[in-house]
Amino acid sequence: MLLQRLTEYGERIAGKLPAEFYREKQIHWVLDIGEDGQQGRLLRRKVSGRQRDQVVSKPVPYVQRSGTKVPPYLLVDTAEFALGIAKADKDGEVTDKAKDEAERRHEAYRELVLRWAGTSDEPSAAAAQRFFSAGPVTFSLPEGVDAKQVEAKDTVAVMAGTRWLHDLDSAQRLWAQEVRARKGGAEERSGLCLVCGEHRALLATIPEPVKKGAVPTTGGSNEGQLISINAPAQGRGGATQLVNTPVCHQCGGRSMAVLNHLLASDRHRRRFRDDGVLLWWTRHGQDDSALAMFFDDQPDPAEVERLLDSVHTRPAPTAGGGLDTDAFYALSLGLNNARLVVRDWIDIPLPAARRNLAAWYEDHGVWDGWEGRTRYVPLWQMALSCGRWLGERYAPKSAPHGLEPELLRSALHQIRPPARALPLLLQRVHADRRIDLPRLALLRLLLNRSHNPQDHLMPQLDKDSTDPAYRWGRLFAVLEAVQYEALPDINTTLRDKFFSAASTAPASTMPRLYRDARAHLKRLRRDKPAAAHALEARLDEIYEKVCDDLPGHLDDVQQGRFIIGYSHQRAEDRARRRAAKEAKEKAQREAKTADVPAQADAPQLSAS
Repeated sequence: MLLQRLTEYGERIAGKLPAEFYREKQIHWVLDIGEDGQQGRLLRRKVSGRQRDQVVSKPVPYVQRSGTKVPPYLLVDTAEFALGIAKADKDGEVTDKAKDEAERRHEAYRELVLRWAGTSDEPSAAAAQRFFSAGPVTFSLPEGVDAKQVEAKDTVAVMAGTRWLHDLDSAQRLWAQEVRARKGGAEERSGLCLVCGEHRALLATIPEPVKKGAVPTTGGSNEGQLISINAPAQGRGGATQLVNTPVCHQCGGRSMAVLNHLLASDRHRRRFRDDGVLLWWTRHGQDDSALAMFFDDQPDPAEVERLLDSVHTRPAPTAGGGLDTDAFYALSLGLNNARLVVRDWIDIPLPAARRNLAAWYEDHGVWDGWEGRTRYVPLWQMALSCGRWLGERYAPKSAPHGLEPELLRSALHQIRPPARALPLLLQRVHADRRIDLPRLALLRLLLNRSHNPQDHLMPQLDKDSTDPAYRWGRLFAVLEAVQYEALPDINTTLRDKFFSAASTAPASTMPRLYRDARAHLKRLRRDKPAAAHALEARLDEIYEKVCDDLPGHLDDVQQGRFIIGYSHQRAEDRARRRAAKEAKEKAQREAKTADVPAQADAPQLSAS
């Protein structure tokens, strides 16, 4: 199924893919043989790291090769193959064995080039025939360039005048034939391809691995094979390689080319810092604002509201004629040595993917009482909120290992986040004494996706909630407000000193804080009687509802409810202050408007 989806996508983007069995690679040197093939000039295209914008990179023949007697690529290969330059050892010395191997490889390279030139009737091929049939390659160097600057590992491409020889149609055809011969195995076999369903010649091994560095890994970076069965113990019935996975040459090459294309695309991939990558695409390839917003980590509130409305709106009876046949695919990959690990594969209708994303935003959105709107958080920020707080920002790379891909899986499948997220988050809240938007969003998500319906929370303040922990959290927020109104310039607030103790053991902390608040209220009655009256009424209202049999210690879920109750009460207080401020400003504007006509209607005094 995975290979079928990759091949389908490849048919849709065929114009963006390189030629069959070609891969993008940097060119270090160009061997210009001239339009007549009479002489060779080696042109430097190698640049330093600071000149990345001047790099010459082109799709060139490529296939995975291994072993000691590796075969050459057609026309574009290392200097060892193309020019016969031997490898130097660690001491910079070139051994006789290295010279012999360079000679063998160069001879194999020339034979392959001459085989292609013999099958093509193009003038450039005739020039190549003339140049490479004259024996080992000889060339001149540009002025100021030393022969020692050409390293055996450098990539060399061949041009005839102004034309790249590997771009010729005849070169691409012969290279495809060569790869099929190499990857078809010692015994050519044919059969039913499980991807296209047609009877064709079958691959013995996958021709192209995933590029080195394309899949982040904590170990050493390497190329990776999607299908690789080298030992009988690994294959069904003791069969190795692709015996039990019949794939034809065309489907195998195209699917791997698409995989590398997706891995190189910023739009269709999400790389995780520590390990793995997620690729996504849709069947029809149409732009989808919900997917773009989610994967771009830019949750626009207006766009989220539109997504939620579209999901919650019941379709009309006539909507059946316009069924959405698009599909959403997502592939999560890891790397183990030289083998890819498929960690997750999603193949669902696109409307179902939109519903999952809508549920993601609905489950974590946090109401902002001051701004009067719900705010949403990028996924990476939620994962990072479980890291250390440095005073102004979170410490980079401090998020727990693997948490971001686990949250992403929770979003795409609409399932519970990992169980370890809640204790990790509470630990950081208590250690940093900080509750902010990303942490509240993650906490709401964790509680809303609990199997216990009693854990699910309203998006805003729930005055009817009977949950003791939630009410204790509300009460702590009011106590903090009382202290702030009475002592606005205090250095250490109630939250700084008692939040961790109150949220873990409120039964032993909250009654004492409630008694101490009476002193603050006494001061408020003297300085701010209106505020004292409002806060005291709110305090008594919540305290009367708190039960006396609260356990001495709250578990993780109860601590989460305490924090949510605290944040809901604060958001409600901010909304109340915002409404009071707007009412005051409105009254001032109306009073000012009423004064203007009064002045205009006043009698004008004569200067005489």
